[in-house]
Amino acid sequence: MRNLCPHDSSSIVDSRFYGHLFSTPASKRIFCDVCRLQRWLDVEAALSRVQARVGLISEQAAIDIADCAQVEKFNLKSISEHINTTGHSLTPVLNALASLCPGDSGNFVHFGATTQDIQDTAQSLELRDVLDEIHQLGWQILEKLEQLTIEYRDCVVVGRTHSVPALPTTFGLKVAGWIDEILRDLVRIEEMRKRVLVVQLFGGVGTMAAFGEHGLELIELFAQELGLGVPVNCWHSSRDRVAEFISGLAIFTCSLARVADEIRTLCRSEIGELQLPWPEGHIGSTTMPHKRNPEECEQVVALARLARAQVSLGMEAMIQEHERDYRCTRVEWPAIANVSHFSISAASILLGVLSGLSVRSEAMGSNVKGVSGWLCSERLLFALAKRLGKIEAYKLVYEVSRSAVESGRGLEEVARSNGLVRKHLGLEEIDDAFDFRRHLGSGRELTGRVLAALDDTRDLMKVDRSVPKDVSNAHMETS
Repeated sequence: MRNLCPHDSSSIVDSRFYGHLFSTPASKRIFCDVCRLQRWLDVEAALSRVQARVGLISEQAAIDIADCAQVEKFNLKSISEHINTTGHSLTPVLNALASLCPGDSGNFVHFGATTQDIQDTAQSLELRDVLDEIHQLGWQILEKLEQLTIEYRDCVVVGRTHSVPALPTTFGLKVAGWIDEILRDLVRIEEMRKRVLVVQLFGGVGTMAAFGEHGLELIELFAQELGLGVPVNCWHSSRDRVAEFISGLAIFTCSLARVADEIRTLCRSEIGELQLPWPEGHIGSTTMPHKRNPEECEQVVALARLARAQVSLGMEAMIQEHERDYRCTRVEWPAIANVSHFSISAASILLGVLSGLSVRSEAMGSNVKGVSGWLCSERLLFALAKRLGKIEAYKLVYEVSRSAVESGRGLEEVARSNGLVRKHLGLEEIDDAFDFRRHLGSGRELTGRVLAALDDTRDLMKVDRSVPKDVSNAHMETS
């Protein structure tokens, strides 16, 4: 078997068995070796075209270079061998391109540029593709969350802090919190485009000397040709752009993980407020046939941890010596690819989770009623505070709560029988204090604010509308 195996899938991202958990067809397309090589050739072709426009090379040379800059014309095995022999990542590609060009056109390949000019510019094109994919997936996730928010806007649920029932809230407001965070992530990612997606064309040490008097004009035309921005100065050794990209994607992925982990928790049997699909043939355990594990949610969390780990590499790559060295590039290449694979995969998986998620509003209502007395301790406190002041009211409700816990009785029952509570509140006032539906505060309005912000941002970012805006009150009751 060892003699038959080509050993060509040693990375988890490219694993034929597990790669789908860590990458997607889109992320593999963006960071495919051959596609990256074609991207370098595209940049070389773009450079030759704009150099011809300013008179640095002939129009015929530009035409010949662009015609030959097609990866299918190259001997990829030979290029791989020459990269290994020369120790240089681009020279074998340039030599191969020059040899394909007719006449003397090959002499004008890569005219005046340095390797990092080409590779950084092509990398910006990769980053653009990644951001486009994140944008699409992110907004699809927001649409799913928007549907949940609208449908369950008034569905009362147990609000938990430190995993313990605290106060009543609504499922709509909970999901609105997810929307609010992911929306900030997507806005942050959108805003980084103007800083991150720029060309590099500054020559050996950033002076543009090889381009003579045409340097500034050339970089403007070069950027226009590729649809990228023009930086103010050379960034060969200034890598904050890459660090921002990696950090932005890691933040986005961690936001997705928070949502996935909350879904995982709410699917627990003892809570049961959400339910993941259980397709035929899906197995949770090799020995326990009943297991219905939330592995997709767990995978999103794992991907977020992996994405976060790339941030430190992005920061490390910012520390360089003089005008350029490759200690950063060799760190950036895997870090950029990995954070992109992990973030795109996490978004794709979470989108699938949300598409098949079932909301069990009956269980939500049952859980609320099971602890409804405890959810109203704050409301009871402030009802008493109007008569006693907050400090004394807190002491009283605290003692009532301890008594309820020690006796195994409900908080409402103990409060109704407590002489000090009865001294300051009538029975109707106590009943009112334990009406959890009246202790939702501005939850509905806050949910509305998030939905409005989502609409506004959708308009600003020109995202297609695909979610109906009619608000349903079908889940207002908790029964």
